[in-house]
Amino acid sequence: MRDHSEMDLMLRGYGLTTAKILYHFPDHPHLLQSFIWQDYDIAPKFPVLIRFIEFWKARLDGPLHSVSYTHQKLISPNEWRKVDGEFVLH
Repeated sequence: MRDHSEMDLMLRGYGLTTAKILYHFPDHPHLLQSFIWQDYDIAPKFPVLIRFIEFWKARLDGPLHSVSYTHQKLISPNEWRKVDGEFVLH
């Protein structure tokens, strides 16, 4: 996905997804640590976030406690409009 520019991703329907991940500290399992993850993803299936969570479970030592996320499309169809003119100053 990194081959595409951010604008290209937004035009293809991607929005900015932010996840707050709470995980158990590997050496002290009774303590929780937080991690903030952010990337462009497609709602409602969130394939990029799911892939990251699967990577976390397979490769990292800290077991997940919880994941909360928010998603915002940055461009929607009603934000584009035709401009018929411009003002030139100086």
